[in-house]
Amino acid sequence: MRRVLSPVPIAVICVLVALVALLGYGLAQNEPDRGVDRALARGEREPAPALELPKLGGAGTASLADYRGRIVVLNFWASWCKPCKDESPLLERWQRRIGGRGGAVLGVDVLDVTGDAQDFIAKYGLSYAMVKDKDGKSMDPFGVAQLPETFVIDRRGRIAAVRRGPVDDSFMRSSVEPLL
Repeated sequence: MRRVLSPVPIAVICVLVALVALLGYGLAQNEPDRGVDRALARGEREPAPALELPKLGGAGTASLADYRGRIVVLNFWASWCKPCKDESPLLERWQRRIGGRGGAVLGVDVLDVTGDAQDFIAKYGLSYAMVKDKDGKSMDPFGVAQLPETFVIDRRGRIAAVRRGPVDDSFMRSSVEPLL
């Protein structure tokens, strides 16, 4: 004997399938753009997205274009980020090491209170250039999803390396020094 499904269970199944599809779509749309990572895995260097932001604690703006012809270690950070606190002395050491050799560290303080960021800079004795992105809009073009994240930009303005998480000396030696 065949049993015919009633309209109520069919409707429930349709609603559940639609909700799962909607959830999947939402998750896919909220994923950060990792095109840079895929390009690097293929051995390709993509142009770095344009970046121009107000200087942190100063007048005017700074942009990646200002650094064309130099190697840039572009570090996204915030004062409330524990791994950022751990890596900041290392970035300062590397700024001193590469500053006279055509390189520079550029910090992008994101989603942070300016006073807290300035206290962070003073506490860790950071001398490298800093810009401020109060609403985090600079993160999307780079595919930044967490802090810290660091991008190494070559002299032609292309992304040569990326670290999703804190940098260490090994990363800096293998990703920055060869470009100098």
